[in-house]
Amino acid sequence: MSLQRISAEQALSQLADFSAVIDARSEGEYAEDHLPGAVNWPSLHDDERRIVGTKYKQISQFEAQKLGAALVAKNISEHIQRDVLDKPREWQPLIYCWRGGKRSGSLALVLDQIGFRVTLVDGGYKAFRAALVADLPQLASRHHYRVVCGPTGSGKTRLLQALAAEGAQVLDLEGLANHRSSVLGMIPGVAQPSQKAFDSRIWAALRSFDPLLPVYIESESKKVGNVAVPEGLIAAMRASPCLRMDLPEAERVALLLEDYDFFVRDIEFFCERLIALTEARGKATVQDWQARARSGDVPSVVLELLIKHYDPGYLQSMQRNFTQYESARALVPRDHGVPAMTELAKSLLAEA
Repeated sequence: MSLQRISAEQALSQLADFSAVIDARSEGEYAEDHLPGAVNWPSLHDDERRIVGTKYKQISQFEAQKLGAALVAKNISEHIQRDVLDKPREWQPLIYCWRGGKRSGSLALVLDQIGFRVTLVDGGYKAFRAALVADLPQLASRHHYRVVCGPTGSGKTRLLQALAAEGAQVLDLEGLANHRSSVLGMIPGVAQPSQKAFDSRIWAALRSFDPLLPVYIESESKKVGNVAVPEGLIAAMRASPCLRMDLPEAERVALLLEDYDFFVRDIEFFCERLIALTEARGKATVQDWQARARSGDVPSVVLELLIKHYDPGYLQSMQRNFTQYESARALVPRDHGVPAMTELAKSLLAEA
């Protein structure tokens, strides 16, 4: 059989047509970012790439290529024994590596010789990344958004989760970023994706949505933790109609104590994170918050954080950046609980 080659742009539009998308790069390269839905079959593992690279620099290209060929052959054999022996003749993989095609080409050649219909991405991951970055602005502009606004603790994320559970189209940027979008927003033990992976997650989500139906999204700033929201999406969000969540302060505090329970369980971690607010709020204020938290009065600290730190900045940002914020429809759930958010979500969708 003959190997097929397609451009990165074609690959983006045809991903669903393949039985599998295979990333032949190393584990580290794959972890940084990969095509949506791709599985990792390294032709060279991370440590093997380092060994071959060292031999290339210290001895010669020829010696490095001999070693690389032996390692690639071994790894391809392992992939075939583990992942290919049960595949039917109709199995059609799409394969790529970084750019040059040596690693993906080696794997593709063997699979082609077996008798599978194999397709390679011209230009590999590098071309895919360029195509995705070029596609994101127009993809973001295809959709119409409903921006869920409201100060910290007002239940924006819970409403989005309830909307998604009811079948609505939801773009959960904080979920995709593994971060709750504030100085205190990091999630213990959960790393954020790379910027490239964050972009890919957004692209994959937008691509799955129906342009005729609204997409519900939270009123994020340009950055969610350490990753940036694509400019085209930010522009579309900021020009979209807003829905404003309204909850009493006591309900907001209760919600935050539930959603950030790891701070309640680990007061020293909470106090450590508060240090980041020293420049904005002053050393004396932060030390007072820390002392009260250590004494067990976390609710009063949370309330003061809302009133003195989060709320003023949020209101200014919304008024400055979201053109339809002033005309936002108010949403008033009966309380901060999940059942109340489900009721609100059902009510919203019934009106749509």
